[in-house]
Amino acid sequence: KIGMVRGYEPQSGLGLAGSWGAGKGQRGLSLIVFSADIPYALLPTTQRCVLVLCLSAYFCFLMTALGVTAGAHRLWSHRSYKAKLPLRIFLAAANSMAFQNDIYEWSRDHRVHHKYSETDADPHNARRGFFFSHIGWLFVRKHRDVIEKGRKLDFTDLLDDPVVRFQRKYYKSSVVLMCFVIPTIVPWYLWGESLWNAYFLASILRYTISLNVTWLVNSAAHMYGNRPYDKNINPRQNTLVTLGAIGEGFHNYHHTFPFDYSASELGLKFNPTTWFIDFMFWLGLVTDRKQAPKEMIQARKERTGDGSA
Repeated sequence: KIGMVRGYEPQSGLGLAGSWGAGKGQRGLSLIVFSADIPYALLPTTQRCVLVLCLSAYFCFLMTALGVTAGAHRLWSHRSYKAKLPLRIFLAAANSMAFQNDIYEWSRDHRVHHKYSETDADPHNARRGFFFSHIGWLFVRKHRDVIEKGRKLDFTDLLDDPVVRFQRKYYKSSVVLMCFVIPTIVPWYLWGESLWNAYFLASILRYTISLNVTWLVNSAAHMYGNRPYDKNINPRQNTLVTLGAIGEGFHNYHHTFPFDYSASELGLKFNPTTWFIDFMFWLGLVTDRKQAPKEMIQARKERTGDGSA
């Protein structure tokens, strides 16, 4: 099977590979270099241009986030809804802007994370501490259990999608274009922003913030917060992570009901990713949204919850 052949190679964990993180070796060092250069983004310019540039960077941040949350996570990792071709193409492009590894590898590692959560087979096992689950796992080789147990899972459904195959084939060039070139060129071309400012704010600063927000789902949302659905697992409900990761902080709920497209009990709370999916449903680009029945949720709360909700 493809999942067996192209699954877990014994490679370094360096870079941003996997669930709620990103991918290839050299990127770990690049992040340190980028972070050191961020202050240069704050060069003098007019207040109006600064506002427009910040709005442009925030728009790129939202697109980046949706490529992970609505795309790699809820659509391809969990198959919690179905998306038509135009939406899948958009989400694949947004995922390349996120630069957190291609859809196949991200989804592969995330499924392993759910299957073997908080064990040595979990790529970012939170029991090894905050630093490891946040970023440390990117600087060491994967534990042999991650590789061995990952090979036992079937990922063929991912490569059955031509959009996933195309993005995987042209991933490096799509990352250069979507993550760095377009966020830099658009402000320069449309309103005369300097390439220097556009590059460091809309590309590098935005990229660095989006990475750390994503990593907080692996770290903070597995260590801090309440557990109203299942007190026997590590993942928690974390409001700050919810705000930063546009709806992904309802983590105790998500690990209890991973098939739910909303990743939260009440989708109309602050959950922009759910709002986006619902809007796409209204446009006819989304079908088959899966949800946990209210009766199931309530029964699970009473049986395994910590009584906090």
